Amino acid sequence: MEEKQNTIRLGIALIPIVFLMVVLSYTIVELKQPPHLPLVFAAAVAATIAKAHHHPWRDIQDGIIHGIFLAMDALLILMVVGTMIGTWILGGIVPCMIYYGLKILSPGIFLAATVLICSVVALGTGSSWSTVGTIGIALIGVGEGLGIPLPMVAGAIISGAYFGDKMSPLSDTTNLAPAVAGTDLFSHIRHMIYTTLPAYLITVILYIIIGLRFTSGNLDTVTIEKILQTLNSCFTIHPLLLIPPGLVILMVVKRVPPLPALFIGTVMGGVCAGAAQARSLSDILISAYSGFVSQTGVLQIDGLLSRGGLLSMMETVALILCALAFGGIMEKTGMLNAIAQALLKHVKRTGSLVATTVLSCIGLNIVVANQLLSIILPGRMVKHAFDERGLHPKNLSRCLEDAGTLSSPLIPWNSCGAFMYATLGVSPLAYLPFAFMNLLTPIISVFYGYTGITLVPKEETQDSQ
Repeated sequence: MEEKQNTIRLGIALIPIVFLMVVLSYTIVELKQPPHLPLVFAAAVAATIAKAHHHPWRDIQDGIIHGIFLAMDALLILMVVGTMIGTWILGGIVPCMIYYGLKILSPGIFLAATVLICSVVALGTGSSWSTVGTIGIALIGVGEGLGIPLPMVAGAIISGAYFGDKMSPLSDTTNLAPAVAGTDLFSHIRHMIYTTLPAYLITVILYIIIGLRFTSGNLDTVTIEKILQTLNSCFTIHPLLLIPPGLVILMVVKRVPPLPALFIGTVMGGVCAGAAQARSLSDILISAYSGFVSQTGVLQIDGLLSRGGLLSMMETVALILCALAFGGIMEKTGMLNAIAQALLKHVKRTGSLVATTVLSCIGLNIVVANQLLSIILPGRMVKHAFDERGLHPKNLSRCLEDAGTLSSPLIPWNSCGAFMYATLGVSPLAYLPFAFMNLLTPIISVFYGYTGITLVPKEETQDSQ
């Protein structure tokens, strides 16, 4: 006879999360080890608790599989990006972007320009991942050459990429949030301007101020000239090599699915390697599989260009799988729902409802490590609460994006944070203090919740939005 499943109480549901936080902190801070095994052990704790409450193993396993299934697109894209980076470096595409970037951009304007460039690309493509995987890796190289700390550069890239991703009608999260909340896409985008634009303007101003530290007086022209000469001697540098990234961006703008677009980018990188750099097919395949190894003798270049390849992404893929297995168990067995009900029980005012929604999105990005789930689950949990308070659904959809979308790249084991780390080579914990756009937007959202500024009542008609 099948065992009866018991509801898991709040105190018990919190045990896996507390365990994860403690073990993660000790492993990362004290032992300086990656977070994979703490996530595995936390999943084991969650599964043990679920089994003790008479959840059959099949349900637990289904939760793991469902959680992983939600991220399969992301995992495939991650692997293709790894191969693309390898062939783009071998083909001289990344060195070419770095070369011209060093010639055009000055240190004083570089950080602000990085935000603007990534914003435009992400707005056009609707993808922060495509932006970071193309323009981002080049800007990291330019920043390295200009002597700007890489966490600052990565923070500027993330800020711009996620502004564009959040505001683009082509973005998956920008379409998902209004669908979950029950409003339409363009009402959602217009309503996000109130939180996103102030955060963006402050971000650009902060990067202009920070850029004053890196004016021409601090510019190491000798180092830059050495990098330019080395790139020119080791690679064929030509403006035609900028065509592949331009075509990849164009394909994504034209709504070609990211996976085939990025795969075509990988093939174009291989073609450039053979035609422009006179590399053999064996070299191309090795670079796509295990990455490019730079041996120029110049430390900055070798550290920057020795990357890419399918294998380079496997650690990140494993991390995402571990995190999603944990999140899948927590959702399937009702432990996340128990926590959600407890949170809503203490909501008395509109401000606390908005704050709870924002914190729930951030918390779920930490716990289930998936950006889409951090929008879907809080949206389901609080939708009725927004309705009961007479708030228009676009208030909810804005909160979901302000926190769910923008906090995801700041968490190392989240699928977005892991992708950014694998692609840019900078830990999310390192660039977090400089990702001003991502930090400011949720704060502004909560401020509006408590003050009532820009909150729209449900009675407002669709025509007046």
